[in-house]
Amino acid sequence: MSGDVPAVSVKDLRYQFAHGLGSALDGCTLNLKRGSRTLLIGANGAGKSTLLRLMAGKRLCDTDIQVFGMDVFRSRPRGVTYLGTEWAMNPVVRGDISVEDFLNSLGGFRFKERRDRLLDLLDIDLSWHMHAISDGERRRVQLCMGLMEPWDLLLLDEVTVDLDVQVRCDLLDFLKEESNVRNATIIYATHIFDGIHDFPTDIIHIQLGRTTTDTSLPWPLKVYAGMPETILQALPQNLVAESKAGTAHEVSLLKLALGWLREDRALREKKERKQGIKRGAKRDQETTDARKFFSQYDYHAHYA
Repeated sequence: MSGDVPAVSVKDLRYQFAHGLGSALDGCTLNLKRGSRTLLIGANGAGKSTLLRLMAGKRLCDTDIQVFGMDVFRSRPRGVTYLGTEWAMNPVVRGDISVEDFLNSLGGFRFKERRDRLLDLLDIDLSWHMHAISDGERRRVQLCMGLMEPWDLLLLDEVTVDLDVQVRCDLLDFLKEESNVRNATIIYATHIFDGIHDFPTDIIHIQLGRTTTDTSLPWPLKVYAGMPETILQALPQNLVAESKAGTAHEVSLLKLALGWLREDRALREKKERKQGIKRGAKRDQETTDARKFFSQYDYHAHYA
């Protein structure tokens, strides 16, 4: 696999779930080099999960999505692993089966050295039964299952949300080692920003279904007077103001994410107002008439 070929290359990706539902993605462009660790930042519903599933080949679209120079839908590149939160809801993985039997049934014996290292790192007891463990413990088993076979591109969709701080930190250290030693590539969507300042090499912002730049931002990021205009255009306005103030300093990951998300929400609310949509409480539509209020929930009267 040539080191000159990008790990992921996508240009102007557009996608909608069904005709008439509107676009889930509306102009995503990615160009990520091998060995990079990219953090995907965006509000709930911005399209992060959809983008990751498309890159994994789990959804079909018209756009050419290249992974290691191969079309994910037509050539199916090897070495792509996707781990998402929906796995833990599958009834199959909640059955009465021991973790040892579960991992062996998935070929864990073929990757014994990596499997055993992950079992230690994730603090997994092989005698656990899948139906009798917590969500966090089940998530650890999922990570062991997904990571024990060597991968070249890892797509992580919020899968560390159930982990305790120690296991999460140890896992991220393991993933950093994988990218540094094996030149493996990681794209990680998360809303948890504490403890990961040193993890990413790149940052991508998704806003209402589109990436806000044609390239990822290098990380760590320092703001200073005279920054390149291409980077300034991608930053939230609070950081643009700080750069113009002239005091150079390294940006906090949380501050960057929060600045983006506040701007994303304001933009979304403006767009929804034009469509007559308003989220939140509808105080002007509430009634203080008890009879009228409770009549709304008298289902016997409605369906008799």
